[in-house]
Amino acid sequence: MVMAVLALTQQGPLSGLAQRIDGRSRRVSSTNRVGPDGKRDPFGKPVGDLLEHSNSDNFRVAPGATHVVMDEKGPGIVTHIWFTFLGPEPQDWAPQGSADHQDMLLRIYYDGDPRPAVEAPLGDFFANSFGKRSEVKSLPVIVEDADSYNCFWQMPFRKSCRIEVVNQGSKNINLLYYNVDWIEKKSLPADTPYFYAQYRQEYPVEHGKDYTVLETTGKGHYVGTVLSVRTRSPSWFGEGDEKIYIDGEKDASIWGTGTEDYFLSAWGLQTTSTPYFGVPYFDHWGIVGGHTSAYRWHINDPIVFEKGIKVSFEHFGWMSPDENKDNKSNSWNEREDDFSSVAFWYQTGKPTFTARAPSGAERKLPSLERVLVAAKDHNTHGPGESTSQRLDVHDIPQLLYMPKQAEGSWVEVPFEIKEKEPLRLVLSITKSYDFGRYQAYLDGVKLGGVFDLYDKDVKADEVHLLDFWPEPGKHVLRLECVGKNKLSDGYYLGLESVRLRERRPRVKQMGWDKDKDWKKDPKLYG
Repeated sequence: MVMAVLALTQQGPLSGLAQRIDGRSRRVSSTNRVGPDGKRDPFGKPVGDLLEHSNSDNFRVAPGATHVVMDEKGPGIVTHIWFTFLGPEPQDWAPQGSADHQDMLLRIYYDGDPRPAVEAPLGDFFANSFGKRSEVKSLPVIVEDADSYNCFWQMPFRKSCRIEVVNQGSKNINLLYYNVDWIEKKSLPADTPYFYAQYRQEYPVEHGKDYTVLETTGKGHYVGTVLSVRTRSPSWFGEGDEKIYIDGEKDASIWGTGTEDYFLSAWGLQTTSTPYFGVPYFDHWGIVGGHTSAYRWHINDPIVFEKGIKVSFEHFGWMSPDENKDNKSNSWNEREDDFSSVAFWYQTGKPTFTARAPSGAERKLPSLERVLVAAKDHNTHGPGESTSQRLDVHDIPQLLYMPKQAEGSWVEVPFEIKEKEPLRLVLSITKSYDFGRYQAYLDGVKLGGVFDLYDKDVKADEVHLLDFWPEPGKHVLRLECVGKNKLSDGYYLGLESVRLRERRPRVKQMGWDKDKDWKKDPKLYG
């Protein structure tokens, strides 16, 4: 009975704290250190005087530069990594803005190996994809308040460990702070597996072939996935199953039931964060250009392999009729969305996975906009004042229209079409506490219903209006104020741009709606 109780108490994340831990704790940090000459020296003594200079414990990393975070001899185990740095938006510390965490490439090298064992955009490694800052509350990764990046993956090494942050963007990494905690060991068991993480992407995924997250030979266990998807078609992308092949098998022996099921959700994905799975970023359901990123940690259920493993996902889902070969909407179509991922695993021996992270510029998602009209530069409006306003939530300044009432208040934005092709009409707008309710018209044709721009917080959003084949020539979009939410303080409109977004090439090839008159039957597929 006593032994049974003892066995139970030895399980769980805190059980090891009551056992002896050999070694010596150490830390590498960005704290201000100076050498004998008074200049900053990473091997010097920390500055602890009363002068303000003592608090200069951060770095700026120029575009193209590499900053060495840690370069220590082993044996040892990295137990915790913490980063913070300025966000990309302009601010007092960085008037021109800063690199975002998709621009920052994290590389970790063990034992002098020229190939990094960890290679991923710093954001994606911490389950923060698309360069967007998101909160994460999980066991191995915690991003507090979307700006404090913590990692608790155990990273053993025998001879050395080198951690680098490479700035692959066009702006400085500003105010980079960090702490790396590690335990110096006398030795490591001969069969100790090493920690690996590798990023890859396909923009878009390859037709007729499952998307590969990881493929490696060796002995080890798979412990996590970060998957990020930018949709290129309307409707739900996530009907594809995970397919995991163990030890070189021809057919996957681990075969799931849907993308959201692998990420331990059901009936779709929505923003959430839990110890073992989560969706840090999700902006829209079923649109062209929607973003979803999700993580799944296999901590209590590692996927064990003796000779090798391949982790892959089908890219199947719902499809709008104008992309379906039978002009029907159904749930089982091969989609062509943009995928990126980070695989996390432990193994002995060197991995054989050949994927490498592409350059910072190549990691940026390609624009889907065929036409983009900045509302601040091209508009007319009814009674009420207007101004150009710069907000951190948008890429470019927006038009802020400030009518005092709904009656007679409107904004018009003209645009021109050069070629007849399938497009989606999208508004890049703002929601806020004093914004109104509006109705859209294109060339006098009413599009959809009223959209409400009230929100207690200031945030960016998109309003999707129409899928159509517009005739070449000039067109006019009109937004009419029809009132306001009872909680709103005003009737304002914040419009960043009007966008004509490309559809997948197969929409043009199939041409189902090419000769239909969109004015008689305006459609928005979803």
